[in-house]
Amino acid sequence: MTILLIRLRLIGDVVFTTPAIRALRSQYPDARLLYLVESSAAPVVAHHPHLSGVISVPHSRGWTRLKDDLRLARRLRAERCDLVIDFHGGPRSAWLAWASGAPRRVGYDIKGRAWMYTDVVHRPPGLHPRHSVENQWDLLAAVDAAFSGGADRNVNRVEMMTTSAARASVDARLASLGIGAPSSDTSLIVLHVSAGNPFRRWPETAFADVAAGLVRQSEGRRVLVTAGPSDKAAAQRVFSMAQSRAGDGAARIIDAQDFSLEALRAVLDRTALFIGGDSGPLHIAATSDVPIVGLYGPTLSERSAPWRPPHLATAAVDAGELPCRPCDQRVCAPGDFRCLTTISGEAVMAAAERLLENGR
Repeated sequence: MTILLIRLRLIGDVVFTTPAIRALRSQYPDARLLYLVESSAAPVVAHHPHLSGVISVPHSRGWTRLKDDLRLARRLRAERCDLVIDFHGGPRSAWLAWASGAPRRVGYDIKGRAWMYTDVVHRPPGLHPRHSVENQWDLLAAVDAAFSGGADRNVNRVEMMTTSAARASVDARLASLGIGAPSSDTSLIVLHVSAGNPFRRWPETAFADVAAGLVRQSEGRRVLVTAGPSDKAAAQRVFSMAQSRAGDGAARIIDAQDFSLEALRAVLDRTALFIGGDSGPLHIAATSDVPIVGLYGPTLSERSAPWRPPHLATAAVDAGELPCRPCDQRVCAPGDFRCLTTISGEAVMAAAERLLENGR
């Protein structure tokens, strides 16, 4: 039996499918389990031990995408898939599910696309406070009644595997920055200051204040400032502001924005705390055991908090109830991004200190 899973992007959404990978392998131990993903998010599943293969495709547009998809459709037909599960639900993923020729294709009842599936699962419209992993689990329940009990974060948590090469690379990079092996005297903190979606970016000055505050509190702390490739200029501004505000601790704030996804995952196993907004790196952090402080602006932690065992320390900081929150992240109705700007640095620092002190 060959099963194809489709979740093209984004990074966090691909992370949220990993509990399903483990569950499917447990239920179908002899199946060929393939995963179709766009190249930017492929590192999340590239080394997953329960996958038989990963098909990575570019995020192309226009005529290039048409040619890519026709070529990809031929490849998928050659794989002779028995079952396709479309976790994405977008126009491209739905068409690829249909074009695979699989006799059974499971997806959501999205208008204009449902006809491309043989098994259609209802997905309520709107932004409800239900976790994305649970929403995706509904697709598994349509495949097999064995999944009807729902997702269990203790049994099937989010996962991203590291490699010995990535770990060795990270160790060498940290050593070059003057950071040796983990010790009781040193705490490494990752502060991820960007988000691919501008509606999820906490103000740069707030990040800078937190970075400076963390190193001022303890000489044993090192703060790695990380960012995505599209936010290098913003990350550099945060880094410069943080150093200017950190006094004697300036040298302990380190520019690490060029870490790859694989390197980020590897460094998290050496980290005492991760702080960041609701973006891909936060969900990569969730695949480790590192304590996490997540910042939620237009999104709800009920939908996208780290999906991992509840004994692992996690804190969610948000602006509280607002009439415009959550939103579809296309237009800020009030115009001032208050869901982000009203998250105080003091609240983030308090959560960080609590987790650094006792993991709760």
